[in-house]
Amino acid sequence: MDLKLKGKSALVTGSTAGIGKAIAKGLAQEGAHVIINGRKADDIAEVIKQLKKETGNEEITGIVADFAKKEHIDHLLEEIPEVDILVNNVGIFNQVDFENITDEQWFEMFEVNVMSGVRLARHYFPKMLKKDEGRIIFISSESALNIPTEMVHYGFSKTAQLAISRGLARLSKGTNVTVNSVLPGPTMSRANANDLKETAKEQNTSVEKVVEAFFEERRPTSLIQRFAETEEVANMVVYVASPLSAATNGAALRVDGGVANYIV
Repeated sequence: MDLKLKGKSALVTGSTAGIGKAIAKGLAQEGAHVIINGRKADDIAEVIKQLKKETGNEEITGIVADFAKKEHIDHLLEEIPEVDILVNNVGIFNQVDFENITDEQWFEMFEVNVMSGVRLARHYFPKMLKKDEGRIIFISSESALNIPTEMVHYGFSKTAQLAISRGLARLSKGTNVTVNSVLPGPTMSRANANDLKETAKEQNTSVEKVVEAFFEERRPTSLIQRFAETEEVANMVVYVASPLSAATNGAALRVDGGVANYIV
């Protein structure tokens, strides 16, 4: 299927690894001009080289930006004044007991996970409306609906993304601009893969046993009972970025393996 993305410009934040990298690759495979983002120039250069080789798409560039620093975002917007597709993927998470989450950790979670997307959308959204074309996609999480008790501040940030996404979608009424959220569930990102290996080492057991315990104890409502692959999440995002998804707007699209136990 031709998703009609050839020649479209797409900025994917936090795309040197994990879900972001898989999204960037999927968009590049469809012929989009993809802008890779990360905090380190060397990481960006390596991913650009790799994706060019794997996709045959030479229209892959990159920009350094740490989304915990507003001045970095300002510089990014100066360097990249317009895009056709914005994928707000960058995010952080950490497991902390609620009573131990400091004010600084709350604000950091909000700054990176929420305000990064707000600042970019505030710049690009009016431009998309003016040309009557564009896609904004927030990479939220099933944790936005199923708030994890081990990281309440993370769940809060992901729920906030849903509110912003829906609000912007309402502002796009009657246009060819769409704003949606995609909600991954447990996904085998680089960070999660490393955490599973470390836990297995600490417990002197196998990764398979750790995964089994994770779904028994922390995500028992999962219907697929496994971690999704990053490409499985990317497939949804690439479709939503496409002109073929024009009738999908203001949606919270779950790629969570059925973890969220709601009919929505």
